[in-house]
Amino acid sequence: MKKLLGLSLIFTVTYLLSSCVNNGGEKHQQNEQTVKAPDTTTHYPQEIHLANIRQLTNGGDNAEAYFSFNDSMITFQAKVPAWGSECDQIYYFPFTDGDMKTQMPNMLSENLGRTTCSYFMPGDTSVLYASTRSGSDSCPPEPEKRTDGKYVWPVYADFDIYVANLKGEVIDTLISGPGYDAEATVSPNGDKIVFTSLRSGDLELFVCDIDGSNINQITFGLGYDGGAFFSPDGSKLVFRSSRPETEEDIKVYKDLLAQGLVMPTNMEIYTCNIDGSNLEQITHLGKANWAPFFHPSGKKIIFSSNHAGKRGYEFNLYMINIDGTGLERITFDEIFDAFPMFSYDGKKLVFASNRNNGGTHNTNLFIADWID
Repeated sequence: MKKLLGLSLIFTVTYLLSSCVNNGGEKHQQNEQTVKAPDTTTHYPQEIHLANIRQLTNGGDNAEAYFSFNDSMITFQAKVPAWGSECDQIYYFPFTDGDMKTQMPNMLSENLGRTTCSYFMPGDTSVLYASTRSGSDSCPPEPEKRTDGKYVWPVYADFDIYVANLKGEVIDTLISGPGYDAEATVSPNGDKIVFTSLRSGDLELFVCDIDGSNINQITFGLGYDGGAFFSPDGSKLVFRSSRPETEEDIKVYKDLLAQGLVMPTNMEIYTCNIDGSNLEQITHLGKANWAPFFHPSGKKIIFSSNHAGKRGYEFNLYMINIDGTGLERITFDEIFDAFPMFSYDGKKLVFASNRNNGGTHNTNLFIADWID
């Protein structure tokens, strides 16, 4: 969401994105010459907005963690060999329930198909997520390495959106149909859902009522619009988009989409009202800017970007005002930080990171106290 379609792709994408540098309007917290070595294995001293960082998982690919409405649980997707998942599956974890570093959390997706983009429904007794289970119980094949070297994400036509209770029992097929339906999130007001779909022939955003009815298309520009989240008051959306403009880029996009693929190496952050009006491009940084989420004030957006990385695979969290000013770097990991979400009370931030992974490719979940 949000979203990488398959957590096994996270580390790969960081190495294959372009490597030119664009520092934009970044606000530096310290002179680089005064930056100290990490004071712990999980927290860098420049990360002044984060305190009491705690690692939640240890091993495999874990990401896209999102809070329950009462902030007592998270739901997330993971591919962890020790948990028996061959491809991304959906789990949930109550913070009072021990430690995921030593025990397996509860699986919701029943190890059927490939899953992505889970989110708590109002009441915190059920979770929506996308799954390819309608096509097969098995994990779908990942795209083969391309001879042209392009890095791509699969857009599986079998993805539909389901609702399961906390026992993992599917209680509703919320959104289905031919073609890709995924990347759903829920309004803080508990009345609306936004998701990405190919039902119009392009990857666009759609909004519907909480029961899946009254589906309305809200974006119409050619390109991939996805990973949308509501503002705290439920009136706006923030999302990532890769919108080709040149004749060559348009051809590449259309040719890949016809193969069920998208290329995510150039994305920017956009906002709009929930009816699609007042569309605004927030970032103009170049490279890959994605995984956006509103700050609790509704006046800023936190997101992941590699725009300042010299090698292309350094993704860190940044924050920017909704008018596109005041870019500020939030995390300072050397490899990968993404998928940030604030708790509903605004006191916590959960995110995924390659920090403290012992030199492996593991992506783990971390939670921190947020300091404005």
